[in-house]
Amino acid sequence: MSFTILHTESSKAWGGQENRTLLESIGLRKRGARVIILCQPDSMLGKRALAEGIEVRTCRMRKSYDLFAIQYILNLIKAENINVVSTHSGRDSLLAGIAGRMSRRKPLIVRTRHIALPITSKLTYSLLPHKVVTVSDYVRKYLVEEKGIAADKVLSIPTGVDLGKFNPDTIKAIPREDFGILADAPIVGTIAILRRKKGHHTLLDAIPLVLKEFPNVVFLFAGDGPQRQNIEQKIAELGIAANVKLLGLRKDIPAILKTIDVFALPTLQEALGTCFLEAMAMGKPVVGTKVGGIGEVLKDGINGYLVEPGNPSILAQAIIKLLQDKDKARMMGMEGEKTVRQNYTVEKMCENLYAFYSSMLTKEFIGKDTYFQNLP
Repeated sequence: MSFTILHTESSKAWGGQENRTLLESIGLRKRGARVIILCQPDSMLGKRALAEGIEVRTCRMRKSYDLFAIQYILNLIKAENINVVSTHSGRDSLLAGIAGRMSRRKPLIVRTRHIALPITSKLTYSLLPHKVVTVSDYVRKYLVEEKGIAADKVLSIPTGVDLGKFNPDTIKAIPREDFGILADAPIVGTIAILRRKKGHHTLLDAIPLVLKEFPNVVFLFAGDGPQRQNIEQKIAELGIAANVKLLGLRKDIPAILKTIDVFALPTLQEALGTCFLEAMAMGKPVVGTKVGGIGEVLKDGINGYLVEPGNPSILAQAIIKLLQDKDKARMMGMEGEKTVRQNYTVEKMCENLYAFYSSMLTKEFIGKDTYFQNLP
């Protein structure tokens, strides 16, 4: 089925949310949909979408009630014969939701919830969209059970990993000498923005405990963010500078994952945990925390270990167990890779999204332009 979908995103930054939106756009286009992304003029999503050959439109979305932006979106819906408006952040969800409801074309409006933070505006979930898509069952339950959004209005379509990019059979490891690491030193990797909620401080407190058992272990931190200075200070205070390397932002994440032995991220909040899925896709055992939707993908004792958040001692024990038992770690890595290939691929995510949009359009479409009947 052919249809035109308009993705809107008011965020200018680049992260898991924007990456998923781009992957959705590429996947839906492959299946015959026409995809347009509307974003801020200087957004990273716009730049990367253009590089992928996705149609991009830009409009400044200065505030939640930007009349100029609403009019721009309203005109865009009409001019480009938009069937579906898919919104992603709070500001654009309000602007595009209002424009979609005002439009005589009456497009299907879908709001995606990417994160596990408390929502700030129920309006963009309950009244403006016709449907809400979440990236995990955890987020879906939160919206339904805690915020009272109608259960039949919300569905979960988990984020998927691009197996063409995260393929342990084709990706080459980075030579350890490039990091100044000895050939026999075990490596524990962490990939995340340096924010407090990602739990780097817990991992830093766990490192001295791990060093008692494995004095030569090296921890690689890939990512940057507002906590970098605090992390550097804590590394110095703990005297572990020789065993921790801050890599900053990297474009070779699959190669870093190929290089490490264990992936660990003691995050305090997570909707699903794409970084865990990427590490699992690369065949690595993972250590995560019992928060958010992580337990949906990480099965304790099967493809890694789930530990209590904020507990350095338990975190250290889990890492030590994986470093001590290489056979078990290898088996867990194999189980993780199998989990991703069966349930969490970009292909599966896009197939589910395409089926969802097609079903909604077919169900409500009445054969005249793109008008819909009986949408809430």
